[in-house]
Amino acid sequence: MAKYLSIDTEATGLEDHCLLIQVAVVPVDGEKNLVAEDLGKEILIQCPSFETLKPTLSEWVIQHNEGLIRKAHAEGITPQDFVQWMFTYLNSEKVKAFLGGERPLLLGKSLSALDIPLLTKNLGKVFMDKHFHHHTLDITCVGRFLVDAGVLPPGHGSTSQLLKFFNIRTESNHTALSDALDMAQIYLKLIKLMAEKGIGAKS
Repeated sequence: MAKYLSIDTEATGLEDHCLLIQVAVVPVDGEKNLVAEDLGKEILIQCPSFETLKPTLSEWVIQHNEGLIRKAHAEGITPQDFVQWMFTYLNSEKVKAFLGGERPLLLGKSLSALDIPLLTKNLGKVFMDKHFHHHTLDITCVGRFLVDAGVLPPGHGSTSQLLKFFNIRTESNHTALSDALDMAQIYLKLIKLMAEKGIGAKS
């Protein structure tokens, strides 16, 4: 079974012009039923001040992410340094050992809508192709499939409903590390659920 890197990003919005401000990564091993929380990392990426960005921000971002934007502006590393940060993380001895020298599959939620475009924009396609497998595991897509298949109750394809269904939390914290850990835990609980229903090799 492939090793995964649960990943989540926070940005100044969902539009093409929006900026990456936070990234978190957590290695996951589905075969060993393991989330390597000790190898989880979170980083802030520098952005312009909240006051500069405010005219371009949605009301939701203004209400919920002002603090994070201010923190990224004050404490974040530069976008250029983020490339080196990710390279160093992926090539660290413990992470390489966990991943077994293989390119990890990215695991997360709504990956194609936000995370992968943002990562590609900031890391570059060459970096993405070299360091990450071209397959991805989008937990929200898996959730929708399992609803259609009758394994999960109707309406349980969203992140918030999956979190509640598995008693992880009542709502997302909307920080990158928390969301990356949540997706990793949901993935393992989905495997367990399938086994309990007698579906799959682990049943």
